[in-house]
Amino acid sequence: MPDRGGGPSGPRIRVGRPSRRARALLMTLGVLAVLGMAFTMFAGFWTDWLWYRSVHYSSVFTTTLWTKIGLFFVFGLLMAAAVGFNIWLAHRLRPPLSAMSMEQQNLDRYRMGIAPYKRWLLCGITALVGLIAGASAAGQWRTWLLWVNGVPFHKTDPQFHLDVAFYAFDLPWYRFLLGFGFAATILSLIAAALTHYLYGGLRVTSPGARATAAATGHLSVLLGVFVALKAVAYWLDRYGLAVKSSDFKATGNWTGLRYVDANAYLPAKTILFCIAVICALLFFATLWRRTWQLPVIGFGLMVLSAILIGGLYPAIVQKFQVQPNEQAKEAPYVAKNIEATREAYGIDDTKVSGYEGTSKTKDKSTLRDDVDKTASIRILDPNIVSPTFQQIQQIKGFYAFPNNLDVDRYPTKDGKVQDTVVGLRELSLSGVEQNWINSHFRYTHGYGVVAAKGTEADNGEPVFTEKNLPSSGDLGTYEQRVYYGEKTTTYSIVGGPQKEIDYSDNNGEKTTSYQGKSGVSLSSPINRAAYALAFGEPQILYSGAIGDGSRILYNRTPKERVEAVAPWLTIDGDAYPAVVDGRIQWIVDAYTTTNGYPYASRTTLGDTTADSLTATNNSRAVVAQQNQVNYIRNSVKATVDAYSGEVRLYQWDTEDPVLKTWMKAFPGTVKPKSDISSDLMSHLRYPQDLFKVQRELLTRYHVQDAQTFLSGSEVWQVPDDPTNKSGDPVPPYYLTMKMPDQNSQAFSLTTTFTPDGRPNLSAFMAVDSQAGTPDYGKIRILKLPTSTTVGGPKQVQSQFNSNSQQNIAEFVKLIRGGDSEIEYGNLLTIPLDGGLLYVEPVYVRGGQLKYPLMRKVLVTYGGATAFEDTLDEALDKVFGKPSSAPPPDTGTTNPPSSSNPTVQQALKDAQKAFDEGQAALNKRPADWQAYGKAQKELQDALKRAEDAQAQAEKQGGSAKNGAAGDAKGGGSGKTGS
Repeated sequence: MPDRGGGPSGPRIRVGRPSRRARALLMTLGVLAVLGMAFTMFAGFWTDWLWYRSVHYSSVFTTTLWTKIGLFFVFGLLMAAAVGFNIWLAHRLRPPLSAMSMEQQNLDRYRMGIAPYKRWLLCGITALVGLIAGASAAGQWRTWLLWVNGVPFHKTDPQFHLDVAFYAFDLPWYRFLLGFGFAATILSLIAAALTHYLYGGLRVTSPGARATAAATGHLSVLLGVFVALKAVAYWLDRYGLAVKSSDFKATGNWTGLRYVDANAYLPAKTILFCIAVICALLFFATLWRRTWQLPVIGFGLMVLSAILIGGLYPAIVQKFQVQPNEQAKEAPYVAKNIEATREAYGIDDTKVSGYEGTSKTKDKSTLRDDVDKTASIRILDPNIVSPTFQQIQQIKGFYAFPNNLDVDRYPTKDGKVQDTVVGLRELSLSGVEQNWINSHFRYTHGYGVVAAKGTEADNGEPVFTEKNLPSSGDLGTYEQRVYYGEKTTTYSIVGGPQKEIDYSDNNGEKTTSYQGKSGVSLSSPINRAAYALAFGEPQILYSGAIGDGSRILYNRTPKERVEAVAPWLTIDGDAYPAVVDGRIQWIVDAYTTTNGYPYASRTTLGDTTADSLTATNNSRAVVAQQNQVNYIRNSVKATVDAYSGEVRLYQWDTEDPVLKTWMKAFPGTVKPKSDISSDLMSHLRYPQDLFKVQRELLTRYHVQDAQTFLSGSEVWQVPDDPTNKSGDPVPPYYLTMKMPDQNSQAFSLTTTFTPDGRPNLSAFMAVDSQAGTPDYGKIRILKLPTSTTVGGPKQVQSQFNSNSQQNIAEFVKLIRGGDSEIEYGNLLTIPLDGGLLYVEPVYVRGGQLKYPLMRKVLVTYGGATAFEDTLDEALDKVFGKPSSAPPPDTGTTNPPSSSNPTVQQALKDAQKAFDEGQAALNKRPADWQAYGKAQKELQDALKRAEDAQAQAEKQGGSAKNGAAGDAKGGGSGKTGS
């Protein structure tokens, strides 16, 4: 056999250069790869531009883009120039080869190796550091825009008497410039040192001088620049003390100067600034002295001073001056912190009033009428009844309601405004056969509003004021299609040849085609290719379901849309729908924030706004906002049209300097407050997340006396939600009610406080949430005396659960004995005549019913508790019958005879329905469907008996009047005869 291994007797296999065809193929693949990467980048940019143009906020895109590009190139070029210049200078200052030591001659092979590529190497290094620096600087576009557009606050800090705008807008930019300067200097120093070493300017092991005079001068200047920047840092640190965060046992998270800062750190920073300036001058002097002796001594002095003056001295002051008399020393600074924090969070006008907590009225029956005048008690809990809405009003499987419904206000037929629980019938693809056409072309939108009275229930079910499909009721005529909603998270392609499912009725499915101007046109092949790549859907490029008029809708949740068009705003976790001027509008509250308000304590929005609802519903959480802030304003009210997707931003806080700054940066994006229509104004409310931030701050900052604040004796806490065992804070509740100093009821947002570490009630807080009224945003706190122990929410809930006189415990045991379960609704607290009225609806879910129905209402006031089927029955039992009830009839008309067959039959039917209801309750498990049916029949029978009684009374009255007339006529006749 011949040798195939290429040995002496076999053929040699030569590895030559690739063939021309192979090289062409490789070149083609390389070009295609580059083009693919370029088009991928282009697709992302192009689809973003198309989307911003479609929502008419292209100025936001262009302003942000050009700002990022400008920062990228300016600071990228500066960094590249700084590093490149110092490498070039070090190379130029290299010593001649004849002067090099043996150590440096050994590096000759490295110098020879990079010699042919040194220009490319220099360009590569400078390009790399430039790209990194430019990308980092581009991320500072918000800082730049705030600095260049900043407007004054017209408020000064108490230490340096500078406008707050310096700390909020200027100082962050100066710190960025300082950090950039440090980075450029350090990188230049490292690059220059390596170059000097490579070319003989620096020596490590060789005898004699360690550096040439040129290298000494060059590196000394760079070190001098570094120390000079450190001097600038010391000077800025003086102002940074006003916004510095630290731990302080009296407040936890503390911001601003304390005694040790003002009397130790502040003078220490000034001294260190002077030392650093002198040290920098010594380094610069090496250009003439050519020795590092004095600069090294100066640098050592600066380091020693930083340890002694900047570290040891403040510790001595804290130990021997502050701690022995802390309250007296810290009180003036705590007073500044209290004032600044209350101003920064908008709680400086909070009204704190004393409240007894117990009623002094002995005859509680006189208060029954006052209950209705004090509050419109909402017994429909929007956080529980979503499954009920789903079961009764879903109608089709491809619709769904959000997990938590919303509370709004709508007028009744008689013109009164009532609290209303509202939800949209949104699209839910989980009920659809999953394929590309169904998910993105046929099922594209939800349909209609469903609303129910907040203060009523019908046999445990909501009393709907707007229902069915299409929706009809009290809301009148409006565009019902919901293309944008909280549950609409996928894209849809509409307006093309493929028809959409509109809704279904008894006559079958109705189809429609989107007529709005929202979305991006897919008529262009470039647009289709860009979206096919951006969404990873190749079918967008070639599908026959896309044609003339096709538009793609995406970024469809209200929060997404507002965040995109206003990236400088922080969005509230709870967007809510309202029917406004014939359209469904999502109303979104938005905030301006900063963490640069001097002396104001910081808070983390993601933690402060968490409660028992956000723990189970991430869509309501401000999870993305984990950065600390110490200033917040609800400066913008935004709307998103549920059909067209149109986003509008309205200026709400006309005095907010942060919003004014952003409006300068993005002119024309925020509409004036005067553009808010009266219909929209009637649905605006005080936002929950702002309220939760404010209530958390008010647990400490309701105290304005520094000594009391430091003692910690008045610290409150937000109680845990008593209706579940999650351990999360109780959410605030919307309620139309009247505080003691108000003349009429107002839509309000309410919460309670308990003392720190104790369960009893310490205060009740409400904010007027009725937009467009003079008192909107006014926070009122009713503070209970510390000498009394009024039950807090957990104690009240515990009393409810263990009450044996009202058979509550037996009812709960009965329900839970089967396969049913109890769900407690919102525990509402209402101030009434010096006392506190607690009302809680009780829902039952289970058995054959898979959704909760309100079966009982718990009410307690002044130690009296009622557990009844309806709110009125419970209130009547606690207070007695209303004082305005009509007096009993004392006339001579006899009651209807029990021999009346209609009454007899109605009473028999009522007794039968009652017995059937009790039998249903006594089943194991309880048959709630049968119980509900029996209760309905019982109500019908009693109504028939009542009607029969009224008819008998009417007939009896007519007979009495006829008899009287006959008697009168007879007498006249007798006299005449």
